[in-house]
Amino acid sequence: MKVTILKEAEIRSCVSLDVDAIEAIADGFSRLASGQASLPPVICVDVADNHGEVDIKTAYIQGLDYFAVKIASGFYDNPLAGLPYGSGLMIILSAKTGFVQALLLDNGYLTDLRTGLAGAIAARHLARQQIESAGVIGSGTQARYQIKALKLVRDFKRLYVYGIDPQQVDQYAHEMRSALGVEVIVADHPEIVVRGSDVVVTTTPSRIPYLKAEWLHPGLHITCMGSDTEYKQELYADVLKSADRLVCDRIAQCARLGELHHALEAGLISVDDQISELGELTSGRKPGREHENEITVCDLTGVGVQDTVIALLAYERALRKGLGNSIEV
Repeated sequence: MKVTILKEAEIRSCVSLDVDAIEAIADGFSRLASGQASLPPVICVDVADNHGEVDIKTAYIQGLDYFAVKIASGFYDNPLAGLPYGSGLMIILSAKTGFVQALLLDNGYLTDLRTGLAGAIAARHLARQQIESAGVIGSGTQARYQIKALKLVRDFKRLYVYGIDPQQVDQYAHEMRSALGVEVIVADHPEIVVRGSDVVVTTTPSRIPYLKAEWLHPGLHITCMGSDTEYKQELYADVLKSADRLVCDRIAQCARLGELHHALEAGLISVDDQISELGELTSGRKPGREHENEITVCDLTGVGVQDTVIALLAYERALRKGLGNSIEV
């Protein structure tokens, strides 16, 4: 039996932030909402001694010949050693035999990519059609992917950014000015970002909430994607209570890991409240934004269908290009 091995550079040459990739991820969410996907709970391994964590996610989508198992790590002291804090790989398995078909040694690239694409999908359905300003909390990898992906679905002229590392924030601002051709304003407090933006994306691994309900304003959309374990939280729980529309990538998962988890724990909202899943929006089962003044929040914790879809997209394109090395096992 042969196994194909794809390296990060080969994978990057096959899939990126583009409209086709957005549609592939959106279709994955739609299939999940329609009951066509088997999605087990996330396995989270806390490596507290070394300030790290490892997450394992997967999903089988009915009718596909293959599915992916993703192993992603985040070790937050890595930058001190000159290493990126995140890494990972994806394993593609046959849905017919269970045998390994390919190893995608992407070093976390596909996770970064599919997460940014999910943010774009959320904004496509929940942000106002015409926006002037976007905002981002954080200045790391996802701050880049989220805002670049947002530009694919919403045009904006101005970007507010807040982060805790001034040097990193300045570098981020320089990159975004060049990459997107927008005005970038470095804020000295997250409140400035929220009040000045039509769309805000929070991208931090914070364990202490910082985004307050009193900063919300009519027409605002927030995508929060940093809270993907029980102990992370970016939004005060009453932000979710104050929103006119709350959407999760997967309600059951967000109730365990995401911002929703904290609002439920505080007793501010209930699972019986009107909460939608992103796949219900992409499939047309439920509407997205219905009027200009709605305040909308999308809680993204990252689901396995995203990993299977993006891995298979990269794998199929790589095979068409004749990329990768095959080994006998």
